[in-house]
Amino acid sequence: MPGRPSASRRTVLRGAAVTPVAGLGLAACGPGGGTSAPATPTAPVDLGAESEVPKGGAKLYRDHNVVVSRDANGTLKAFSTICTHAGCPINKLQGTTLVCPCHGSEFDATTGKVVRSPATDPLASLPVRAEGGKIVAGPGS
Repeated sequence: MPGRPSASRRTVLRGAAVTPVAGLGLAACGPGGGTSAPATPTAPVDLGAESEVPKGGAKLYRDHNVVVSRDANGTLKAFSTICTHAGCPINKLQGTTLVCPCHGSEFDATTGKVVRSPATDPLASLPVRAEGGKIVAGPGS
């Protein structure tokens, strides 16, 4: 149409490229990362058989955002698997290292400590106990 300014190809492409990225960033980095599971158990949660966590190892319970580890003496420890950097749920356990899918932070599943940034704060510790051959984590554990 004469007299009406048109958008340049560069303006259109720039707008198209920025819009989806901004939307994905919010979904991936927001608290909970779009999952329906709470950040940590709000009541005691039965995670399964105590035998699933070997001495010196760890097990990731994605559905509950919890990791449980057992030291060489058999003592259990549990941590929230919500990354302290941007609130993403951690979904990968390599040996005893938790790897956040959003920005690559890594945590020691046996201590909750950061082993690779950008996160700077350790994972939140959770109460955990073995009861009747089952692992129970969360408040009241």
